[in-house]
Amino acid sequence: MIAYFEAFLNAIKGTMQWTWKSILFEVPWYTNYFWGLIAISLVVWLLEIIFPWRKQQGIFRKDFWLDAFYMFFNFFLFAIVISGFYKVLQLLFEDLGIAANSLALINTSVWPIWGQLLVFFIILDFVQWFTHILLHKYPVLWQFHKVHHSVKEMGFAAHLRYHWMENILYKPLKTFGVMILGGFEPEQAYIVHFLAIAIGHLNHSNIKLTWGPLKYVLNNPVMHLYHHAYELPKGSYGVNFGISLSLWDYLFKTHYVPEDSGTVELGFAGEESLPKDFWGQLRYGFRSDRKLE
Repeated sequence: MIAYFEAFLNAIKGTMQWTWKSILFEVPWYTNYFWGLIAISLVVWLLEIIFPWRKQQGIFRKDFWLDAFYMFFNFFLFAIVISGFYKVLQLLFEDLGIAANSLALINTSVWPIWGQLLVFFIILDFVQWFTHILLHKYPVLWQFHKVHHSVKEMGFAAHLRYHWMENILYKPLKTFGVMILGGFEPEQAYIVHFLAIAIGHLNHSNIKLTWGPLKYVLNNPVMHLYHHAYELPKGSYGVNFGISLSLWDYLFKTHYVPEDSGTVELGFAGEESLPKDFWGQLRYGFRSDRKLE
């Protein structure tokens, strides 16, 4: 038990130190997610300002600063805390004899780097697409996912407005995806992670972008706007669940883009019960008096 506690504290300390070193530019630039997130955010925000899709929407749109805080909270502050729990979980698996390669279906370590990165990207994206469907389908999970869907004006920072409980679900399933690859994460995985951040920012941005014929492969702002639409197709609990790739939605018939004016109302039925402040939203999913729609 003492070993687990020490591992818990050391993991938090290590993540905190790495984050601080990132802020001070004391880590390799390609692993500096702190300044990388800021750089990507500024670029996409500048594109929103120069090429606005919804021209009536302000540069500092509704809840801009709330979403900006969510970005740093979810990407760094909460990541520091949760790192300790994942380290303990890793040790528990090791003590039970479950190694990183226990579920391996393929071994990509002998592949060329481009092949490793491509498969890594595709498998992680599929896992997230499937997890995203679960968040919409099951009421107990939807209660937490409502925070993300409370966005009323789309912009890049809405990408990382989500309840911290989503990390509890996403992270283990993404780890499962890596274990399928033999527990192997490519050394250049930072390329995939930065690419995912950029695509996610663009998908939530106030930019009209469809990628042309590539829309059947890559997710885009037009497609994702309808994921956030207040009115959904009859009998549906959601559409356009893609994270980076739209491919899964087209393959499994969950795509829906009736038009591309960008004027669709965003939100969900019963959204008035969701608190407007950060701390209220974090507590919302745990409220015993809430109604499960």
